Amino acid sequence: MTLIATNIPMVPAPAALREPPVPFMDLRAQYRSLEDEILEALREVAESTAYVLGPKVAAFEQAFADYVGARFCVGVNSGTSALHLALICAGVRPGDEVITVPMTFVATTWAISYVGARPVFVDVDPVTYTMVLRQVERKITRRTRAILPVHLYGQPADMGPLLELGRRRGIPVIEDAAQAHGARYNGQGAGTLGLCGCFSFYPGKNLGAYGEAGAVTTDDESIAERLRSLRDHAQSRRYHHAELGFNYRMDGFQGAVLGVKLKYLDRWTEARRRLADRYREKLFGMPLKLPIEAPGRKHVWHLYVALHPHRDRIRRELEARGIQTGLHYPVPVHLQEAYADLEHRPGDFPIAERVASDCLSLPLFPEMTDEQQDRVVAALHDVLTTDREDRS
Repeated sequence: MTLIATNIPMVPAPAALREPPVPFMDLRAQYRSLEDEILEALREVAESTAYVLGPKVAAFEQAFADYVGARFCVGVNSGTSALHLALICAGVRPGDEVITVPMTFVATTWAISYVGARPVFVDVDPVTYTMVLRQVERKITRRTRAILPVHLYGQPADMGPLLELGRRRGIPVIEDAAQAHGARYNGQGAGTLGLCGCFSFYPGKNLGAYGEAGAVTTDDESIAERLRSLRDHAQSRRYHHAELGFNYRMDGFQGAVLGVKLKYLDRWTEARRRLADRYREKLFGMPLKLPIEAPGRKHVWHLYVALHPHRDRIRRELEARGIQTGLHYPVPVHLQEAYADLEHRPGDFPIAERVASDCLSLPLFPEMTDEQQDRVVAALHDVLTTDREDRS
């Protein structure tokens, strides 16, 4: 028997809860717009049985090199692998030091550790959250073998002074461009400024695969040849191995997907830039530290990260209103347990630590509608107004 209560008044749900949530990103919407092309490209791989490397990967490598403005692109199985191989090709060995930043995803430093080197951190700029030149120069020692700036959230680091310092001291600069597909520094493509550029094509990236994938770009032909060898077990020819190699090959399905999606990357980037402009306009005056695009740099807005000291409470309140957010990244690398042996303490890199404690990534993806973004803005206004009232 089913009992039906007839005397309980119906209380309408808040408007925010009656609407579908605003997702942090919407990969389904992107897939739906490309479904026919994607499935045809995957079918071609299946029919050819070129499942590892093969023509789809080679075609994507050439197209991506042309897109960023590099002579060569070597596809691999992840952005982490790209960084690892780039450091090997730069001559970094066990006992060496590589200067980088603690405000990044930990894969940046995993690659340094994989080659047996030691990450040496410098703090980030308080405006762009990228590498600070003056600290780099102070950290150079006789063991420094590479400088590894991170183009964080889609904005290039200030590469000109870093490249000049590298030339003057004979230290190669390798770009962590994992979040910077299509970004530019003084008109030049991210990933083409240093000795190598390292990209991730993790599904959530601006140019994302349907699984794991990455690439290294370079203008150095000998490095490109070695990268191709290293990713494929260091085979000089089949079953002949000149050095320690790796199984870092890109698979054919990922090359096919990336080849389709690359054609739309500029369109998606302009959509991201428009949405970032709308956030800046509509969030102006709210008690948030908003991100900026530095002069001479083209930001591709992989992430739109605002800062607020009550970040965790604000995030919970937004979630209750149907707004999904992200944290990039809540623990800086120098305070990760995995790097406890470096003996860093809170306060060593105060800007990075502040970004980590206050960062809140707002929804931003090319398929986002103005109506969805307006809901994010309205929810933030509601939450931040309540926050002000609670503190008054």
